[in-house]
Amino acid sequence: MSTGPEPLHLAVALDGTGWHPASWREPDARPTDLLSPRYWTDLVVEAERGLLDFVTIEDGLTLQSDDKFHVDDRSDRVRGRLDAVLIASRVAPLTRHIGFLPTAVVTHTEPFHLSKAIATLDYVSSGRAGVRVQLAPNPEAARHFGRRDIPELSRTTLAEPDARRVIAELLEEAADYVEVLRRLWDSWEDDAEIRDVATGRFVDRNKLHYIDFEGTKFSVKGPSITPRPPQGQPIVAALGHGDLPYGLIASSTDVGFVTPHDASDAAAIVRDIASRRASGLAPVRVFADLVVYLADSEGEAGARKARLDERAGTEYTSDAQAFVGTPAQLADVVQEWHAAGVAGFRLRPATLPYDLTQLTQGLVPELQRRGVFRTAYGARTLREALGLPRPANRYATV
Repeated sequence: MSTGPEPLHLAVALDGTGWHPASWREPDARPTDLLSPRYWTDLVVEAERGLLDFVTIEDGLTLQSDDKFHVDDRSDRVRGRLDAVLIASRVAPLTRHIGFLPTAVVTHTEPFHLSKAIATLDYVSSGRAGVRVQLAPNPEAARHFGRRDIPELSRTTLAEPDARRVIAELLEEAADYVEVLRRLWDSWEDDAEIRDVATGRFVDRNKLHYIDFEGTKFSVKGPSITPRPPQGQPIVAALGHGDLPYGLIASSTDVGFVTPHDASDAAAIVRDIASRRASGLAPVRVFADLVVYLADSEGEAGARKARLDERAGTEYTSDAQAFVGTPAQLADVVQEWHAAGVAGFRLRPATLPYDLTQLTQGLVPELQRRGVFRTAYGARTLREALGLPRPANRYATV
């Protein structure tokens, strides 16, 4: 018996005043509010109004730069940001349904610290937390910590053997990092806390477990100091552009963000990741990333992009495809790529709040009219929203 098509998922990627470097100069931009809780709350509440599955929040260990491999000295771009995990923890209690996947760099940070931060986010959001793990393959970030040297990389050298070896090592470390996160989240069984005042037993120590992880870059004894999160395992996501990061997505994540060029490319990427996934695991939810410039007409959307590029002094290019057009035209692309196999889309607004409201008040109603997107939230947790089961605890005894 057919169960019908897979549900369509939508997410929005929040970064400063938008993904275009000149977005902060738009009339409706709020650059003076970037460091305020109200700014981020307003954006996420709008995303929730549009019934989106989750938001991601960008972060990094160096100042923003037009080139992700090198820090520049430009003063005509947004520079400086708040910690993404802390933004999510501040905003989550003010929402009821939308999920939060803040970005966390795993190259130089400690998995024990991140595990309890994301577990805490899962508690304060009542089960709507996750994390997007990210590498920091640049020497500037390494110099903030002084623990290792990372060679200079560039977009033109990424295909060379030495650069691929560096990236492969960082991805292997990231896989270990995610494994530690997952073990620490499982290190408390679900019923480890007894809280029995009469007997004076608050916790059953037999239901706390050492994880005894030994890797090439770190070893972690455990257990966590935070009880198992409400979802059991918060969602883990990663962004990938080719075969090496696809391996991390397939082996270690619940959600993969990818950057197809068209529907056939999207279908090929979905098949590639699925072929690498171990049997017995729930399929990775693959989301296609698009940078979006939206308006009431295609001509107006193109004019918006041209104006932004002129202000930036150069045409903005991205790892993801740019969509320039109307919400209805975007709905056509969404349906086509969804039919090709992607679970959903992580849309990157060129400017905020304009392109976000075009998504929530233009794209979403259009998809609802076509009968392909929800008209109300139904799930209690982010895992449920994405159709993922709550994992059994690996340390629990029968």
